[in-house]
Amino acid sequence: MNENSLGSAFKVTKAVIPVAGLGTRFLPATKAMPKEMLPIVDKPVIQYVVEEAVASGLSDLLMITGRNKNTLENHFDRVAELEHVLASKGDDQRLFKVQQSSQLADIHYTRQGDPRGLGHAVLRAKSHVGEQSFAVLLGDDIIDERDLLLVEMLKLHEETGDNVIALMAVPSDQISLYGCASVAERTGNHVLVTDLIEKPAEASAPSNLAVIGRYVLRHEMFEILEKTQPGRGGEIQLTDALLTAAKNPELAGGVRGVVFEGRRYDTGDKLDFIKATIKIANDREDIGPELRQWLKTYVETI
Repeated sequence: MNENSLGSAFKVTKAVIPVAGLGTRFLPATKAMPKEMLPIVDKPVIQYVVEEAVASGLSDLLMITGRNKNTLENHFDRVAELEHVLASKGDDQRLFKVQQSSQLADIHYTRQGDPRGLGHAVLRAKSHVGEQSFAVLLGDDIIDERDLLLVEMLKLHEETGDNVIALMAVPSDQISLYGCASVAERTGNHVLVTDLIEKPAEASAPSNLAVIGRYVLRHEMFEILEKTQPGRGGEIQLTDALLTAAKNPELAGGVRGVVFEGRRYDTGDKLDFIKATIKIANDREDIGPELRQWLKTYVETI
């Protein structure tokens, strides 16, 4: 198979976004509102993720939801009454923002049902994805729009036919919070993944390269997930399924990694959520200059 036909065979148009988590770290705010709907400045976290997928050329999105996630669907649906009020007031700027969220992509929804882990959530997308490669974007990870991580991952997948995961160097005392990769054959920021461990102890971690919330997978990964037994926490771990692929590339292709050195905002943690809000607001032309001035003044008082 030549390079052109290989790229065509592994062209990706669909993305899966798991958003079924309960968001317990943000209680009581998430008692009745999905954590993915918490706003970063004036947009919910999930919209940043959807916009990244669309900007990367993915137009068919499937959200894996759970109970109390109806707000997500409402956000990406039209609100005719609100649009009418804004139009009658001549508030074109806000009208555009409201309409934009409902016109971003073709978004579908299915429920995970039992909360059996990320691997199980991804497996719920099997019938929608069919026999083609797909991307997975975790709903609480924001990648800055200026950093084209997903675009790079999609290109690497098309060129090699292997599964691709995003990796990021983290302090060694934080590696136990992530899946951890052992790698070889490094070319620039591309690596071959040889081993994966879900949330290892710091002393036993093979590296400081953490798996972060972006994946590009072959459809054969569904077959591996169906055979993957519950692992850490009694859940079906996507990391375990990827390890099987890395050790047995004849099943679903090997696993490659893109080591990301750009701007990532983890909104699943309270402190990191606050940092993300400040960083993103700081880069905004409309409020950034005033915010920076206030921050300088505030820091001098503490």
